[in-house]
Amino acid sequence: MDQQAKPQVDSSLKTRIDQDLKDALKKRDTLRLSVLRMLKSEIAYKEIERRSKLSDDEVISVLSSSIKRRKESIEQFQKGGREDLASREKAEAEVVSGYLPEQLSREEIRDIIGQAIERLKAVGPSSLGLVMKEVMPKVKGRAEGKMLNQMVSAELQRIADSQKTG
Repeated sequence: MDQQAKPQVDSSLKTRIDQDLKDALKKRDTLRLSVLRMLKSEIAYKEIERRSKLSDDEVISVLSSSIKRRKESIEQFQKGGREDLASREKAEAEVVSGYLPEQLSREEIRDIIGQAIERLKAVGPSSLGLVMKEVMPKVKGRAEGKMLNQMVSAELQRIADSQKTG
């Protein structure tokens, strides 16, 4: 019952980021402070761009984009032999991840994909767009888009292959 009462209090992600920023400032946690300032800036930029306040779902989208950019940077730094910069990006990504909803397991994602395919009666790779459109809102912020796309493609291909042989 306590957990249901909590969301009544202002628990928006933006408020949580603001409070954590103040806390990081007090604790002189430079890494966390830097990341939270950057997130606030990205959120503010998006609000200016959209000319409206962002909902928590939209903030999650900003956070997901931030993590995606960091993962790409980590990859590039590792290719360039800059482990020092890659490890900083990893640390920053961990801070940002703390604000995202709990990630779904591959099994949970498979279940969601399976339900969508069944509901849409998808029969092969040509249905990829339809299935993705159905699945994305259900996993937003809780699964990486690239991995999701690969899983949907593989499942649709499996269905197409089984129809050829069956």
